Amino acid sequence: MRITVLGGCGAWPAAGQACSGYLVEHEGFTVLLDPGCAVLPALLARLPPDAVDAVLVTHGHPDHCADLSPLLRARVLGPTVTDALPVYAPQGAVDAVLALDSPHLLADAYDLRAIADDSRYEVGPFRLTTRALPHHVPNLGMRLTADGVTLAYTGDTGPSPDIAVLADSANVLLAEATFVEETPVDDRAYLSTARQAGEYAAAAGVGRLVLTHLWPGTEPNAAADAARHAFNGPVDIAGPSLSLTP
Repeated sequence: MRITVLGGCGAWPAAGQACSGYLVEHEGFTVLLDPGCAVLPALLARLPPDAVDAVLVTHGHPDHCADLSPLLRARVLGPTVTDALPVYAPQGAVDAVLALDSPHLLADAYDLRAIADDSRYEVGPFRLTTRALPHHVPNLGMRLTADGVTLAYTGDTGPSPDIAVLADSANVLLAEATFVEETPVDDRAYLSTARQAGEYAAAAGVGRLVLTHLWPGTEPNAAADAARHAFNGPVDIAGPSLSLTP
C-alpha cells in the first residue's frame, strides 16, 4: 500500500496547497480519499483523471469533497473515454457538489454508492470499514486494509473513544488536528487537536501518526510536538510532498 498526500489544509487551501486529499494505491488500484478544494491540480500533477479507480468521501464539507466536481468534468470532457467512477460517500454528502452540473452532463460519469456507519465494503483490493465520528455534519471515519496493511483516517472529528477503535493497531493513523493544544469552545465537540490525535494514536497502538487538516497558518512543528506528548512513534504532517509505504 502506498499513501500519497495531495493536500492537508483545513477549511481552505493555503497558497500553493490543497485541502484534504489522499491517494491510496495497491496492486494497480488507485483510491482518491476525500477530493477537497484544490485537490484536482495536485492529482493531475501525478496522474491523469482516468487513473482514479474509486473515490471515498468522509463527509460533505467542501474542503473534503469540492473537487469531485472538476474531477468528474475532467473525466467526461477529456479525450479519454472512462467508465463510471465509483463514489462511496455517506447518504447525501455529495449531493450539493453533484448538483453544480447538469444531470445530463454527469449522467454516466459516476456510480454513487451510499455507505453507512459500522459497515464493511470491498473497494478493489481494499477492505473498507466505517465508523461514525462526531462532526458538524455526518462524518464517517474510514479504515482501509489490504494485504495486512491498514490505514485509518478520521475525516473531521471531535473527541470520541471510537477513534481509537477505528485505528486499533493500524499501520498509519491519518488524524484530523485542526488545532494544536486547545479547541475553541464552540467546536470542542466537533474538531480535534494535535495533542488529542497523539493520545488516540497511543491508545490505538498505531505504527505512525500523520496529522492533517491543520488550520492555515498553524506552525507544523508545534502540532507535531503537541502530538508527541502522548505518542512515541513517528509523527508526520500531511504536506504535499509526503508519501508513505507502510
